[in-house]
Amino acid sequence: MNTLLPSPLRTLLRAAVLLPCVVLWACSSKPPVPEWQMNAHGAARKATEAYLSGDTRIAQLEWDRARAEVARTGRPDLLARVELMRCATQVASLVVEPCTAFEALRADAAPEDQAYADYLAGTIDSATASRLPEPQRSAWTAGPASQAGMADPLSRLVAAGVWVKTGRETPQVVDSAVDAASAQGWRRPLLSWLTLAAQRADQRGDRTAAAAARRRLSVLEQGISAEKR
Repeated sequence: MNTLLPSPLRTLLRAAVLLPCVVLWACSSKPPVPEWQMNAHGAARKATEAYLSGDTRIAQLEWDRARAEVARTGRPDLLARVELMRCATQVASLVVEPCTAFEALRADAAPEDQAYADYLAGTIDSATASRLPEPQRSAWTAGPASQAGMADPLSRLVAAGVWVKTGRETPQVVDSAVDAASAQGWRRPLLSWLTLAAQRADQRGDRTAAAAARRRLSVLEQGISAEKR
């Protein structure tokens, strides 16, 4: 999942693995990690997991917390990165809507973040694709076939969502996305990808694949219903 974290946020909780002398700041040659970074990273991580797991309420609370912590810096470029993280989880879940919160901050965003936003929207061109982080850059360059080889499950889902947005997804891309969401127990994207898998199977006349996808949807929906009781 860290591949989706912009570099300033990717290192936020490194203080958690410091040696025991962390309680004595003078014993370290490095300055302590600022509290806002630790809080923002933790909130963003919890928000991402909650959203993918289908807990909208917790996800909203944690995204709000992440925004509030980053806002302490007075840096709209960092706030824009938080919004990119949120929009990436939506693309991974096949939620097709503009990343309006980022667009409101685009003028202050770094060129790399602007490129990533265009990638999520499916509007990036080859001239700016070189600014994408790995593995998205490789996926965009190599095409849909490369998506299945991505080790990080969230990156794989994001890439698959982009291929759907651009009309370039294949049955293999959809199957790979289903496998990634299923292995992580991420109910929100799994529900979306299984639904798409059934629809695409119907369109190509593959009744066996469509029925299999719907059986899996039934199991997933039963689990969701049981938790609501």
